[in-house]
Amino acid sequence: MNATADQLDQSILLRQDADGISRLTLNRPGQYNALSDEMLNELQMALDDINQDDSIRVVVIAANGKAFCPGHDLKEMRSSEDREFHQALFDKCARMMLTINQMQQPVIAEVNGIATAAGCQLVANCDLALASEEARFAVSGINVGLFCSTPAVPLSRNMGRKQALHMLLSGDFISAQTALQYGLVNEVVPAVELEQATTAMAQKIVAKSANAIRLGKDMFYKQLSMGLSDAYAYASERMTCNMDSHDAREGIDAFIQKRKPEWKGN
Repeated sequence: MNATADQLDQSILLRQDADGISRLTLNRPGQYNALSDEMLNELQMALDDINQDDSIRVVVIAANGKAFCPGHDLKEMRSSEDREFHQALFDKCARMMLTINQMQQPVIAEVNGIATAAGCQLVANCDLALASEEARFAVSGINVGLFCSTPAVPLSRNMGRKQALHMLLSGDFISAQTALQYGLVNEVVPAVELEQATTAMAQKIVAKSANAIRLGKDMFYKQLSMGLSDAYAYASERMTCNMDSHDAREGIDAFIQKRKPEWKGN
């Protein structure tokens, strides 16, 4: 049964699919889109479903309201003193973040406001990120006595150590332009242009070979953990597989013949 407009408005995660792009919108504006246990469940289910859908080529994660995401729901975290509850919550968040890296589609963060703690982690963890000029970023757990250990994982893989540690140790906010300089986001645009710019980036990816994008994203993350010689050996093997595909042969022929390629996705 299809949900009504009123039911959709009450959902904490909205999903809209169109033209090969799935747009997931965090919809807890009253709580600044905090990553509650329920929100993590909804994101996990949506991402798992999208990963099985070959018609979806790109995912955009956006948010309603004044903030992108402030991280975990602190009131929910303090509702229990149980260590197992906290471990399960952090494990669930880590699983969701890993799913973003491991799924076949590139995931783009569209950051329209503050992104702090696990919200900043979500931005860093996405494959690409665009931000409005008003967006600000912080890993501010240190301000409440909690070092942002899990956000440190993607932060340390997106920017230099000193920049990452400055954010982690100080808890200070950085501007969108500083985030761009640090490598946390790909592009900064006026707020009124943010959705259009994100869609344009997504459409650019949709126009490419699905097979090449899928293979390339998988290769990129796997080679990061390898030594240089192993990474080159693995990349060479992946490129050979890519070259044997219909899309690579078609793309090269189209380039030579000065025409538009016709992708088949394999």
